[in-house]
Amino acid sequence: MSTSRHEGSGAPCWVSLLTRDLASAQRFYGAVLGWSFRRPGRGEGFSLAYRDGAPVAGIGAYAEKLSLRAAWTPYFAVPDADVAAARIRERGATVAVGPLSFGGGRAAMAADPAGAVFGLWQGRVLPGWRVGRGPAPAWLELRTRDAFAAAIFYGEVLDWAGEPPGGCVTAAYEQDHVVLRHGADTVARISGGAVGEDPDPQIRPRWHVHFRVPDLEEAVRAALDAGGRVASPVETSATGRWVTLGDPEGALFTVLAPRTAPGAG
Repeated sequence: MSTSRHEGSGAPCWVSLLTRDLASAQRFYGAVLGWSFRRPGRGEGFSLAYRDGAPVAGIGAYAEKLSLRAAWTPYFAVPDADVAAARIRERGATVAVGPLSFGGGRAAMAADPAGAVFGLWQGRVLPGWRVGRGPAPAWLELRTRDAFAAAIFYGEVLDWAGEPPGGCVTAAYEQDHVVLRHGADTVARISGGAVGEDPDPQIRPRWHVHFRVPDLEEAVRAALDAGGRVASPVETSATGRWVTLGDPEGALFTVLAPRTAPGAG
């Protein structure tokens, strides 16, 4: 992540997959999401995913001796990772890794009070990468126990403003959830009702990453053929359809397609 300063402190600025087998993950996501991959010169354990020549996400491999779960993690831009990490600890949450120097910036991984994992990034980010635009994720969703409490926690840690013109990133309460906007773009939603002790990772508090695909059924078929699984029923709104998938190592992600498939009706 380098070359252009992120305009919105507190906004999502990257997503990354932590996995055990980098080569296997590249084959799976290449088949399902049409990604290609490049090594950015940081060793054999990291690659950047591209779609139509533009960067989408990062994939990093962890040592097998570590007892970690494969998972997707969103990162949020902060002006000072140490200050943000201190705020996290002050509010009874956990900083699991860092802040550490990495790729021209500083990064940390943390878990909020309900246990949902997220990252911090201090530094420059890739130009043009923005949730809701181009090949970047369509949006992010935090499903947690208490949306109100979560919004307060993230708002205090990441300096989310209550309403414009307080800043580029704002959080607003709408019906039973919280909507996060970066400028005019809706980039994330916080919903309540998750159950921390539930054995199903779909129900436990966590951040969900939604990627666009042109055809939902084709993406599902590709995932099953490549050793993945379907982890939720297909859901539908007025404009789109989406379903949560699991990759061969169990990392969950959501694919989102237009309501009408290309070439239909």
